[in-house]
Amino acid sequence: MKNPVTQLTLKNGMKVMLKEIHTAPIISSWIWYKVGSRDEPTGRTGISHWTEHMLFKGTKKFPGGLLDKAISRDGGRWNASTSRDSTRYYETMPAAKVDLALRLEADRMTKSLFDPKEVASERTVIISEREGSENEPMFRLREAVQHASFRVHPYHHEIIGDMADLHSITREDLYRHYRTYYAPNNAVLCLAGDFETKSMLKRIRELFEPIPKGSVPPRLARPEPERKGEVRLTLEGPGETTFTHVAYPFPNATHADYFTLQVLESLLNGASGLSYKTCRLYRALVDTGIAVDVSGWSEATIDPYLYRFTIVHPPDKKPEEALTVLDDEIKRMQDELAPEEEIKRAVKQARAVFAYGSENITHQAFWMGYTAMFSDYSWYTKYLDRLAKVTPADVQRAAQTYFQTNRRVVGLYLPTGKVA
Repeated sequence: MKNPVTQLTLKNGMKVMLKEIHTAPIISSWIWYKVGSRDEPTGRTGISHWTEHMLFKGTKKFPGGLLDKAISRDGGRWNASTSRDSTRYYETMPAAKVDLALRLEADRMTKSLFDPKEVASERTVIISEREGSENEPMFRLREAVQHASFRVHPYHHEIIGDMADLHSITREDLYRHYRTYYAPNNAVLCLAGDFETKSMLKRIRELFEPIPKGSVPPRLARPEPERKGEVRLTLEGPGETTFTHVAYPFPNATHADYFTLQVLESLLNGASGLSYKTCRLYRALVDTGIAVDVSGWSEATIDPYLYRFTIVHPPDKKPEEALTVLDDEIKRMQDELAPEEEIKRAVKQARAVFAYGSENITHQAFWMGYTAMFSDYSWYTKYLDRLAKVTPADVQRAAQTYFQTNRRVVGLYLPTGKVA
């Protein structure tokens, strides 16, 4: 975080972020588009993820079959992913070869082909991916809880989309989505690594500034109404294991309580899994034999999303017993101030997770674009300072405010023992 970041906006509205890091002859280039499953109406769910797949099928200048070979030949690696709020593409290359990545991204921003045969082929791939997920009990349970948690907001559906829409989306739907959201004024280009800012910016201007600015993309404005009353649901399906999945409404990444809740997460679950065996829920549930495993996590999102717990039950215990213990541990957080030393340990764990996710050049480039999707780079640079300011009273108040049983959804998966 010591390296300064140069930030500017091109004439066509594209934001550029550059961070010189001269520790290795490597450059990581990420381009982010502010479009994800949050932007998908019913009937076109999964279209952002499918569009991401199509951008690997090539342009006239960069045919799809040659892209992997070209990147690999130059010693690089590349990939992409779609989230609820964004779609991002990256290439990490030897510094002398990064121009290939820049030329590729400038070209496929506007000139991806969306060949009908490739669309049909990718439909089969994505439907198969969805079918594979549906064979997993936890996917089915998470999706059912997510559906119950959001009746109005488009966070209602999974990123991969609903099966009905995967069958009905057309090539024209995909191309329209691409032309609507893949515009320079809806994009952020982030580079970190071994370059000189002035010359890199000159090259970026040459490649990206001629691309015309697009119209302001539409956004779905469908805030989720507050839930009044706990929702419970039960699924049955193949398998041998019983699961419980619990979801509480959770504030977005720019909310003042977001960082307090990261410390609370560390207390309960061990900071996204780090040192989880010392956390309260592991000790209360797994060490006692009431559960086989327990985990909890949040996401940094544009709109309020969820905090979720998953409990894996042993065959000789009733799921309700574990849920009672979970509730008891949360109530302890609500009724009692956590000891100062425990807060300090939780903050230390959360800081460690953050540090591990920031240590290499690819991660440095990632964080610039990631934070730009919902805030700005100061969210990243001030992260540790904000964690350090969290007090036991803050944690207690957050537990009282956000972990209310009358606002949660509880899902139970009961195995039938049959093989699908």
